[in-house]
Amino acid sequence: MMAYASSFWAELTSIIMSIIMSFGLTFGIFTPSETTTAADYFNGEIKNVIFMIGDGMGSNHLEKTKAEKNIPLAMEAVDFRGSSKTRSLSSSVTDSAAGGTALAVGERTSNGAIGVYMTDLTATFSYPKSITELCAERGMLTGVITTDETSGATPASFSAHESDRGRAEAISNDQLNSGFNLIWGASNGYVSEAMAESTGFEFVSTYAEMMALPEGGRSFAQFNNALWTLEQSDSETPTLEQMTVKAIDILDDSEEGFFLMVEGAHIDKHSHSNEDANMMEAVESFDRAIDYALQYAALDGETLVIVTADHETGAITLDGDKYVFTSGSHSGVNVPVFVYGSENFIRKGETVNNYELPIRVAYTLGFTEDEFPFEVVA
Repeated sequence: MMAYASSFWAELTSIIMSIIMSFGLTFGIFTPSETTTAADYFNGEIKNVIFMIGDGMGSNHLEKTKAEKNIPLAMEAVDFRGSSKTRSLSSSVTDSAAGGTALAVGERTSNGAIGVYMTDLTATFSYPKSITELCAERGMLTGVITTDETSGATPASFSAHESDRGRAEAISNDQLNSGFNLIWGASNGYVSEAMAESTGFEFVSTYAEMMALPEGGRSFAQFNNALWTLEQSDSETPTLEQMTVKAIDILDDSEEGFFLMVEGAHIDKHSHSNEDANMMEAVESFDRAIDYALQYAALDGETLVIVTADHETGAITLDGDKYVFTSGSHSGVNVPVFVYGSENFIRKGETVNNYELPIRVAYTLGFTEDEFPFEVVA
């Protein structure tokens, strides 16, 4: 990809996007909050961000899990809770690629696209910068971890720019050349130890290797078994909670702070197949990772924790006294947003557009309106 778009193409892209946004406003797609400015969200005490995404997790996934497993959820103990509108630029029902892109770059795109404008899907002339890239440029340590394959739609949205979520090899190449500190998840068969080491990453494939990683280092993990379960699926495979604990330990060794994205991907996967027990286990596993993140933030005093979803899967509905799946697909309902660490980030009960969340993250950290998300890079 080119280093920077020419001023002509950058301006042309801006004009095209302005036209699309105008149509979006007409049809109610883009409705920014009344006060989306840097000054409204800046918090001089925050230097770290843990952005946690429960793929496919709607409010009724939480209600079903609490009711049937008879457990409280750590994410619901935070002081500030709102909701997010999850549509994509091409549909009222988003997929994980467009949903993840909105959460990563502050722009909506078409379903299937990863970190690119709908008007330039091949990123030939320009693409929007992700919050991960923005933080890395500042000198913050950065990480992306998931229970999915590392090239899955959500981790890819925070670490790659490709026209199609199915381009796993190209996404992996983007990730290997990202300059981030850690990218961990399930193996996709495209990233070898030699490839990782050639781009400055230490290759990791077991729990023991992960635990031996030094603070502040760079690593690319390709685990081979289930990462979403409550307990280790085998002695060589960590849980999401264990990955989260270790990732924070590695990343919090910087005066500039860190940005970490954590995805619980299997809430979505088990909701597509309407597997009640596995879905609820995936929710509980994700919540354990959240619990640790919240404990860390409470002790640290400089960390913003955001918990949300890219979309809802399964259209879970209350039927009598029980929550049941009514679909095997995504729905367009709003998803929850939980926030800890800044009372400026969201008002209690506020509903925001999905693409606003990374913008508010950037502003909370002190980035300006010129820096994110309006700067176009290519």
